[in-house]
Amino acid sequence: MQKTTPRNNSSKNDEKWMGRALAMALEASRRGEVPVGAVLVMDDMIIGEGGNSPIGLHDPTAHAEIIAIRNAAAALKNYRLPLTTLYVTLEPCIMCMGAILHARIDRLVYGASDPKSGAVSSVYTIGSDELLNHYLKITGNILEQTCSSLLKDFFKDRRKFQKNRGNDTI
Repeated sequence: MQKTTPRNNSSKNDEKWMGRALAMALEASRRGEVPVGAVLVMDDMIIGEGGNSPIGLHDPTAHAEIIAIRNAAAALKNYRLPLTTLYVTLEPCIMCMGAILHARIDRLVYGASDPKSGAVSSVYTIGSDELLNHYLKITGNILEQTCSSLLKDFFKDRRKFQKNRGNDTI
């Protein structure tokens, strides 16, 4: 099984597609969602994309990865998505890794690590622990600083706003 690697199996297009995922994350941020974006690519074309939307959709499963996978599956009329690469700005959680593996996505590329709930390498090693029957190529740390800064700035602004309002709900 492929272990998560900083950049040694990155392709020339990884930064390009991660840039598109960042645009989706910015859209999510403008809607008041945690700024995470995802883009699913096949044959150098976007087949699905999405930004975090659990608040707006009242759906705890509406993570960027899930939305991108759902859009791609609908576009291809297939719940299996082989020969695809998923670009996501934040290391996926357990739920999203399950969906990635069930969809048979070929490759995962992520930007920032998630030390609290990352399920690729930070907390869990789903997809590279050799316990499952699906082989997943994983590349981490693509545009890591940009992805990380977007999240840090979002939460910094959110805390500042809540402090000014006297509200600590997030």
